[in-house]
Amino acid sequence: MGLLLADDHPVVRAGLRAVLETEPDFEVVADVPTAEEAVERAARPDVDVVLMDLQFGGRMLGSQATAAITARDGAPRVLVLTTYDTDADILAAIEAGATGYLLKDAPPEELAAAVRTAAAGKSALAPTIALRLMDRMRTPATALSRRETEVLQLVADGLSNARISKQLFLSQATVKSHLVHIYAKLGVDSRTSAVAAATARGLIRR
Repeated sequence: MGLLLADDHPVVRAGLRAVLETEPDFEVVADVPTAEEAVERAARPDVDVVLMDLQFGGRMLGSQATAAITARDGAPRVLVLTTYDTDADILAAIEAGATGYLLKDAPPEELAAAVRTAAAGKSALAPTIALRLMDRMRTPATALSRRETEVLQLVADGLSNARISKQLFLSQATVKSHLVHIYAKLGVDSRTSAVAAATARGLIRR
């Protein structure tokens, strides 16, 4: 089974290679430091599973690379392997087409099992990630939508409504509408309170 490692930290890539290549049916065919290179390298036929981080130093995010890879015919499976477990990150990866989502603190045997599960086209989710998704399904009325988490993450990053509308290609009125819905769902009445509440619940990164 051919594996492609995509992570911007050389130590992480080296560690993953060392762990994965102890499995007799795994071969790390390449490792790359950017999302752009991952998209390019994943097009080759020797890649069966891509292990993808979410945050890179370049312009492209791991979720964007995942979408680009999985959009192709006969694409390899993408298993997200990251330190981020917020709703914003999870939803972005899954909607982009990731087959699985694992955290970097997973033990080697769990990682190997997830790679095999993803290669078979089955969902491979870390237990904590599965619980977060189940919680969203149990409380759909108060769960933030994918777009709402995007808007709120940008608010947390310090962007104004005008900059958010430009980045997400939305009108400012639509951004304000999303914020009204966010406030109602979180039971708050300000941007600062919304960011604090969402961060405390693990919905966004701070």
